[in-house]
Amino acid sequence: MRKSKPKKRILLPDPKFHDVMVTRFVNNLMLQGKKSIAYSIFYDAIDIIGEKMKDSDKAPLDIWRKALENVTPQVEVKSRRVGGANFQVPTEVRPERKISISMKNMVLYARKRSGHSMAEKLSAEIMAAYNCEGGAYKRKEDMHKMAEANKAFAHFRF
Repeated sequence: MRKSKPKKRILLPDPKFHDVMVTRFVNNLMLQGKKSIAYSIFYDAIDIIGEKMKDSDKAPLDIWRKALENVTPQVEVKSRRVGGANFQVPTEVRPERKISISMKNMVLYARKRSGHSMAEKLSAEIMAAYNCEGGAYKRKEDMHKMAEANKAFAHFRF
């Protein structure tokens, strides 16, 4: 948009945990506007985590938050054209985008997992991310490696 930035939409907290972050995650999880199904998948995944990690002293929602934190990238590379050559320039990620990227990666790699239901896949991906492993965590590590490798081009930052 040329003139002004679009207004931020206010998200309502979810019905069970009364948390806006959960609503954001469910919105990323949702397909074709089926929000109630997305909520049931998320809540089932949280229940599965609660059962599988009984020995952990943390609540399932705290495990999910920690998993999200573990897959949140700090830097990313952006393409920048300088004098006919394209450079991968490492840039810091804005706070809103950090959350968005981490949620999207978590959902993407949960969908790619093998399992019977989406709730099982999602719970497995969350537990893997909590333990600093799994596809979403690997994606974050790869992003950081790319940024580290292209550190020499950081002066091209826009």
